[in-house]
Amino acid sequence: MGSGAETKRAEKPQLTLLLAAPRGFCAGVDRAIRIVELALQKYGSPVYVRHEIVHNRVVVERLEQLGARFIEDLDEAPAGARVIFSAHGVPKSVPAEAQRRQLFYLDATCPLVSKVHVEAERHFRAGHEIVLIGHAGHPEIEGTIGQLPDGAIALVENAADAETFQPRDPGNLAYITQTTLSVDDTSEIVSILRRRFPLIAGPHKDDICYATTNRQGAIKAISPRADLVLVIGAPNSSNSRRLVEVAIRAGAKDAALIQRASEIDWSLLDGVEILGLSAGASAPEMLVEDVIESLRARYDLRIEEISVTREDVTFNVPRVLAS
Repeated sequence: MGSGAETKRAEKPQLTLLLAAPRGFCAGVDRAIRIVELALQKYGSPVYVRHEIVHNRVVVERLEQLGARFIEDLDEAPAGARVIFSAHGVPKSVPAEAQRRQLFYLDATCPLVSKVHVEAERHFRAGHEIVLIGHAGHPEIEGTIGQLPDGAIALVENAADAETFQPRDPGNLAYITQTTLSVDDTSEIVSILRRRFPLIAGPHKDDICYATTNRQGAIKAISPRADLVLVIGAPNSSNSRRLVEVAIRAGAKDAALIQRASEIDWSLLDGVEILGLSAGASAPEMLVEDVIESLRARYDLRIEEISVTREDVTFNVPRVLAS
């Protein structure tokens, strides 16, 4: 007769977990968080951070415990304060305002977002009308549009916008994109723009960042086999929300976004035999581990990691913090 533990384990339903890789933190997110941590070590608390440093409440709450104070407007920081700009990038008016108020600031903008800003400036200097593919209201979009004078950039959010967009000069166009979009959606929009405006100029290299592309590729690899895919990420995280959409399109029977293990709607797992799991680029691996432990408590779990590539990208922090 088996032990009580063996009997209890046998009573658990079986579940196969397809774990997507890569998942979770990207180099830009890791750099931004390190900038806040190093600034707190070097300068002490408080350090003010304009907007959530990355879109993840667990990350933000931990940094708050270390002494970071998150604000939405520079007016909330006292004169002479130390301020950090989030990974999403900021309009040019923000550092200008920081200088005017004599605030010491560090820029944690992801280098891949900064690359898009440079492209926008290059096209503007060349006299191009610029089309920005992205989602209205996202801080990355606000930061990119804010690099140039009002009216220099037109926002195109979807294929319908691309079909109806009317430029001032169809022969003098360029496009740039938000870094966290769906690769497939963006490809469709670019195809429409190129069909309508054959002379449109584009980036030398795709603006969608490597981490977004890789995480979507991993989701595509697991979704056809999955009864359900869970994506760990915040509701305001663009790249996390895109992963849910990609999962459904790639063949998952269902997909849902959760912020942490405690948010799992266990009724969604009724009848699920194969579960997919990934995490957006601003979600720490500890959240993945918590979900796996919650699954182990309820299921006889078999984990299969599906890896589509290995990532070795790193970005340096500002020199003032490295010394």
